Amino acid sequence: MLYTLENELCRVAVDTHGAELHSFVRKDLNNLEYIWPADAAYWNRHAPVLFPLVGRLPQDSYEHAGRTYTLGQHGFARDQEFQLLHQGPAELTFELRDTAESRQMYPFAFVLRISYRLAGPMLTIGWEVENPGTGELLFSIGAHPAFRCPLLPDESFEDYDFIFDHPVTLQRHLLDGGLLTGQTEPVLEQQATLPLSYALFAQDALVFKHFDFTHLTLRSRRSGRAVRVRFDGFPYLGLWTRGPGAPFVCIEPWQGIASSTTGSRALTNKEGILSLEPGQQFSTSHSITVE
Repeated sequence: MLYTLENELCRVAVDTHGAELHSFVRKDLNNLEYIWPADAAYWNRHAPVLFPLVGRLPQDSYEHAGRTYTLGQHGFARDQEFQLLHQGPAELTFELRDTAESRQMYPFAFVLRISYRLAGPMLTIGWEVENPGTGELLFSIGAHPAFRCPLLPDESFEDYDFIFDHPVTLQRHLLDGGLLTGQTEPVLEQQATLPLSYALFAQDALVFKHFDFTHLTLRSRRSGRAVRVRFDGFPYLGLWTRGPGAPFVCIEPWQGIASSTTGSRALTNKEGILSLEPGQQFSTSHSITVE
């Protein structure tokens, strides 16, 4: 079921299925839609929340407490029905709890709350993970919003740039079958702008670790239309599109990352895994601003 938030500038729609952002419209810009419409010809999702896993595991499985579990790429929350916990004039909050079914692939008690707060042209997405159980909770969480690119019909994908908040030197961490290889490749050397091209994604997503920038803007050189994603305190970031011709690009702040091709299968040793003791909570947020 879709729920909406609206103010004088923008209108947002969020689905209880996956607590997924479906739409972010600038009403004053001729109802310009910024979120990818999930066209199955390219990619049938809008902006899934990745939980309790970010990325892929070797053979889509892991070990914990002497048992082996199967868990697919990016976890299962994106395919679950959330409960609406709160609805206000400017904020929506959704909740997901563990079930007997979820414990077959992920043997942890958890509460996941996802909130959306709209203020002017900025949408803040909050995540709260709580451990209601009696043992340790291990998890990762990440965002995967897809933005229409180009935004306007007379533009092309190559008319757009990624603009960092200051000049950066960046290396991408290479993937093979969704797993980190341990190899890197230079992307930028003290530059603030990365022009978009499909060639950038010929080797899968651009994956960055432990960077020092806090936001990234996707901007058209022709129209000036843009979307800015802010992610203070996030240790990982992915940039991705489906391939040549796909008219969208994802800006993905992550609290977690894919496993490596040579890493341990034990969940406790997985890079980027977060831990909560019984009764503890984890919370963070990121924001999307449409311009």
